[in-house]
Order: sequence, then structure tokens, then C-alpha cells
Amino acid sequence: MNSAVTSCESPKLLESDDGVLDSHPDGQVRKKNGQPGTSSHLVYGIMDIPPWYLCIFLGIQHFLTALGGLVAVPLILAKNLCLQHDPLSQSYLISTILFVSGICTLLQVFFGVRLPILQGGTMAFIAPSLAMLSLPAWKCPEWMINASLVNTSSPEFTEEWQKRIRELQGAIMVASCVQMLVGFSGLIGFLMRFIGPLTIAPTITLVALPLFDSAGNDAGIHWGIAAMTIFLIVLFSQYLKNVTLPVPVYGGQKKCHTSKFHVFQVFPVLLALCISWLTCFGLTVTDVLPSAPTAYGHLARTDTKGSVLSQAPWFRIPYPGQWGLPTISLAGVFGIIAGVISSMVESVGDYYACARLVGAPAPPRHAINRGIGIEGLGCLLAGAWGTGNGTTSYSENVAVLGITQYVDMNSSRNLFVFGFSIYCGLAIPNWVNKNSEKLQTGILQLDQVIQVLLTTGMFVGGLLGFLLDNTIPGSAEERGLLAWNQIQEESQETSKAFEVYGLPCGIGTKFCTSSCVQCLPFWPRLEGGGKDEEIIPSVDAKKEKALKSQPKPCFLALSCTSEEE
Repeated sequence: MNSAVTSCESPKLLESDDGVLDSHPDGQVRKKNGQPGTSSHLVYGIMDIPPWYLCIFLGIQHFLTALGGLVAVPLILAKNLCLQHDPLSQSYLISTILFVSGICTLLQVFFGVRLPILQGGTMAFIAPSLAMLSLPAWKCPEWMINASLVNTSSPEFTEEWQKRIRELQGAIMVASCVQMLVGFSGLIGFLMRFIGPLTIAPTITLVALPLFDSAGNDAGIHWGIAAMTIFLIVLFSQYLKNVTLPVPVYGGQKKCHTSKFHVFQVFPVLLALCISWLTCFGLTVTDVLPSAPTAYGHLARTDTKGSVLSQAPWFRIPYPGQWGLPTISLAGVFGIIAGVISSMVESVGDYYACARLVGAPAPPRHAINRGIGIEGLGCLLAGAWGTGNGTTSYSENVAVLGITQYVDMNSSRNLFVFGFSIYCGLAIPNWVNKNSEKLQTGILQLDQVIQVLLTTGMFVGGLLGFLLDNTIPGSAEERGLLAWNQIQEESQETSKAFEVYGLPCGIGTKFCTSSCVQCLPFWPRLEGGGKDEEIIPSVDAKKEKALKSQPKPCFLALSCTSEEE
């Protein structure tokens, strides 16, 4: 829950004068050194340590929040991996992605950006993966499509689906090396100078937009249950967040007693999912939900996967290379690299959004470089373990995504760049999927690369947005780059930022403090001369602030929505 704190001290919950259970006396945020922080709407700030028993429930809620996105990745890939009739192998993929997600989250929390961001499978890799598996060489044979002809225990069936995931593994592992290079070399900071909101917005929008069909199909299993779950989450998190309920408490002078607690604010997802599951369980026991497999609503029953539970082992530890030695193809590598670029842009937005939400300073460059590099390492581990996917920061666990950029939408230039990028990101992949034979060059590898890239909407839209935004004349203010520079200014490496984003166990302060190490782009360092010394803004920064204080035209915020929301 708290990635920045290395102390093992566990603060006690305190009661305010009105009997509301809280960890912050007098409405203030208590930091780990005992000093009061700024007032916040958060129950726990970035420097707070919730009690261990509360951490368990908060961890379960984070897991359940991410569960839909984590499970969705193998299920979406299942058909193209020829696994639609093998739920047991699907469960192995799900267990693998859950296992790797936990490892990558620990790496990110302790050594990455050091913010409470969960790592998991990314939808940015889904589009290029599906495009690669749609190539003629990887289409499922007829006997694997017909359920009556499939023998899921046969060696032939196992080899057919495992050779496809080995191809994905190789592409992901090679592409992850590119992400690690971009992160640990500090290249991400250089690239972000040319990547403005008109590049970020269409890229991230097109990550999720092509997947509406899959989302609709999953919710369409039973629209009533899906609508109820969404309604409960919105009700608890938005309408009832300030409502307190009495909960039993032990400790303090009163020993056993009850106090009021913001249950709905702290556990909106956990409560909603529990209520929905119990509803499905009750409807299953009473046979209100149909038992016929072909009837609508059957998959909402809680006993539909009973056979998988009986076949699957109680304990199974995934390991690298469990599906065999990964293979590599040029088309797969280029396609996944397009997903990596989109994932990096999205993750940078996650870092800033999460920092704002938890009351932390904007992440400095070294933290962003380290976070992107660790995500690349996570993708490498995901490829080695064979999840069929990479890892990225989960926006649904941040609750909001993106660097909220301000672009002058009264400008016909910006309207053209944004609209044209989105339109082409949808139209071109659709045309290429239907007319792939018209792009044949006679070189098989080149044909595969072209087809994978041009059927990946986020690559098409993001590339067009990048090219148009950087070639069509426009001022920095009009393009929204002044807002980006302001965010960069706010991430100056002050003592407060160093406290949040510094490495654990004294690394960089007590150990590994040589001048050579301090020069690394991802190494934490405090500029300005001392721990309590703030950075003095440069002359250029002062000029930018003066420009920003002048009257501006009407602006529209482009807030990018995550694929997992």
C-alpha cells in the first residue's frame, strides 16, 4: 500500500471527536516522521502506514480491482491461441499472469517509480498479438476449432497452442529489451519533449477503443449482473463515500467498542464484487439462472467452471520456459514494440496521476526513467514465464489515467490532428484486415511486419498524431507543450520528492553514493546543494510562468481513458 516507507512502524487508528475512525488526528495527514502533512481527502496519504489487518483487506481490494483486466488478457487471446475449448490450459495462463503480476508489482514498488501502482497485463499488447496470430501461418487448424474433434490431452493439441505462445514469448522478450533501454538510458525524457497531448490522446484512446467488442461480449453474458456491479461501484465510491458505518474496534482506553468508519470510501470495489457474486450464487442455488449451456445467462452461474476446479492442481508454481523455448519472428517483434511504445506513454501518465492522487510531489526524471526500465524488466519476466502478454501500470488501480493536458481546441489545427489521427486509427486497420492481399510485396517477412503494424490502431493513430503535431506549424501553447513543461517544472528534485522517490534501505544515501553511480539517469539524487534546499527555477522557467499568467483562449482538457476501466 505504501511504497515509499521503509519503516516497520504501524500507526494505530485514532478516533476523532465525533467518533469517526481515522489514522489522521485533527484531520491532518500524519507523515512517517510524525510531522503533520497537508489536509487531504484521502484516508491514507503516501507516507502513511495503515494497520496490518487493514492492509490485508486493501490488498484484496486491489487484487479484485485488477482481476478483471488480468483474467481478460488470457481469455481474449484464448481463441487465437486455439485454446477456446481447453479451460484447464486457460487457467494455467491465468495463474501465470497473476504470479508474474505480483513479482512485477513488488519490483516496481521497491525499486521502480516507488508509487503504489499495481503491475499487470496490458491491453496495449493485445492488438499486435491478435494481429500476429491472425497471420495465415498461425491460424488455428480446422480440427482445433471444432469442439467435437478436439482432444485437449493429446500431444498434438498441446504442441499446437504452445508453439503460438512461444512465438509471443520471443517477441515480448525482445521488445522488452527496447523498453529497458529507453528507461534506464534516460531516453524516455528526451522523447517526451516531442510527444505532446495530441500524440498521447489518440494513442491511448485507440488502445481501448478497438476492444469494445470484447468488453460488450463479456458484459453481455448477463447484462443485469454487469449493470448491478457497475451501479454498486458507482454508488459506493461516489454517492456513499462520505457515509460512515459503525465497526467493532479493539484498543485504546475503551478496549472493545464500536467506531464509525468510511467503509464505502475504502472498499467500494470489494463490497460491490462480493454482493454481485453472492447474488449470482443465490440465483445459481435456486436455479433462477438457466442450467442449459446454450441458454442466455448460463455463464453467470457460479458453478460453470466446476470441472476446471476439480482438474486443476491445488498448488502450481509457474516457472520460466514452462511452454518450451521461445521463438522469434520479425513481424511479432515490430508489432509488440508498437505496443511497448503505447504502454510507456500510458505509464508516464499513470505516474503523474497517481502522484497527484496520493498527495506526492510530481515524479522526478530519475523516478520515471526507473519506472519505465522496471516495467521493461517486468515484460522480460512475463515473456520468460510465458503469460502471452507484458506488464504495465494498471490505471484502474490509480482510478484515473493520464497527464491531463490542456490543448487549445478552438484551433482548427488541433481539431484536425486529433480527429484525423483517431479516424485513421480506426479506418486503416479495418481496411487492411479486409484487403491484406493488396499489400503483398512478395517478401514474406516484410508483408507480416506491414500487416501487424497497419492492423494495430494505436500504432497508426499515434504515429499520425506524432507526425502531424510535430510538422504542422503551431505554438507551444497551442500544442499544449507549456502545460507539459509546467509538469516537468513541478517534478524538480526537492527533499520531499527525494523522500518519496528515493530507493529503499539507504541505497543512494548510505550505500552506492559514488559520483559515478550518481551520473546514472535512473539514480536518485538531490540537486540544488542540500537536502532542505529547493531548486531555483531557471530564467527560461520564469519566462514560461510569465507566459502562463497571461490570458488564454478557451481550452478543453483531453483526459485519456485507460483500456482497463
